[in-house]
Amino acid sequence: MIKISKSIYIHIPFCRQICNYCDFNKFLIDNQPVGQYLDALGKEFKLVGAKEAKTIFIGGGTPSALTVNQLEKLMNLIRKYFKFDKDTEFTVEANPDDVTADKLSVLYQAGVNRLSLGVQTFQEGLLAKIGRSHSQADVHNAVEIARRAGFENINIDLIYALPGQSLVQVKDDLQKAISLDLAHISAYSLIIEPKTVFYQLVNQGEMTESSEDDEAEMYELVMETLDVNGFKQYEISNFAKPGRQCKHNQTYWQNEEYYGFGLGAHGYINRERYANHHVLKKYFTAISGGQRPILTKKIILPLEMMEEEMFLGLRQTEGIDIPQFQESFGRPVFQVFPLVIEDFVRKGLLTVADQRVKLTQKGKLLGNEVFQAFLK
Repeated sequence: MIKISKSIYIHIPFCRQICNYCDFNKFLIDNQPVGQYLDALGKEFKLVGAKEAKTIFIGGGTPSALTVNQLEKLMNLIRKYFKFDKDTEFTVEANPDDVTADKLSVLYQAGVNRLSLGVQTFQEGLLAKIGRSHSQADVHNAVEIARRAGFENINIDLIYALPGQSLVQVKDDLQKAISLDLAHISAYSLIIEPKTVFYQLVNQGEMTESSEDDEAEMYELVMETLDVNGFKQYEISNFAKPGRQCKHNQTYWQNEEYYGFGLGAHGYINRERYANHHVLKKYFTAISGGQRPILTKKIILPLEMMEEEMFLGLRQTEGIDIPQFQESFGRPVFQVFPLVIEDFVRKGLLTVADQRVKLTQKGKLLGNEVFQAFLK
């Protein structure tokens, strides 16, 4: 029995500047066929025919790199093909230095009610080192403009374990974020991904990654600081004020279905995971031929579904609901993964209590080790 959802992800691959840590499907917006891309998105919406949206999330790339007119065109296409109302969580990602009153007015009037700002750090030196184009002042300005436009549900992303970052700087970033009186904060540990500037620098010996001990100390600081300031952790990297959890991202962690639209976007419908073409020309060719721009498809087998349920569900603070697992898959979780669960309980990384399997505090520090053990 698979869970049903109609969440929608839309990918905008254009950026005004490429960050040194980013491996997402993106490229500089200069001289790119943005109008053609938006037209193609509209055709893809029509080909899929998804009509009712539980949540909508526009990510990138940098959606806010679009002009006011381009954003208006995108909003009109979304409103044409999808049904949603004021209770639908509708998120758009933005860079602080892209935010203008005109852009946010277009978004808010179209029904966008959640803004996610890519801040990463408030330290000017670190911002330059990681390739960000905004300043600390831009962040405060963006939040102020967003509130004036009507946005109450605002998230900022932070990254810790950046090159040369100290524990004192992480603490300062957290305090500055908290002072903005936000609804949600995401805090991610830096991962050095292939095909990024940072990956090349590490391989060339020109940059050193943070040690595991330093990273763990920073993560513990993140969890403790945000908790005492009213941000409750509900996922490994996500913290929210009461009632402000990101419903769209919960779709992923709860292993529910969603549509993915745009270049390189991923979706999960009818037990099938798919990925769109990540080369713009191939994406355009498929759309112009009246075909969905799908590059790969994979039917998820029952055992894989259970593995994904554990891999994703344990990311959440509430963990795995034991009776729900059996109802969904017809088998007890301890019958499917007896040795793995027993091993991690013995190591103090998992706990079994109140009909749930959860990460312990120690387990959160070694989450990737736990998650990977459920994938065979």
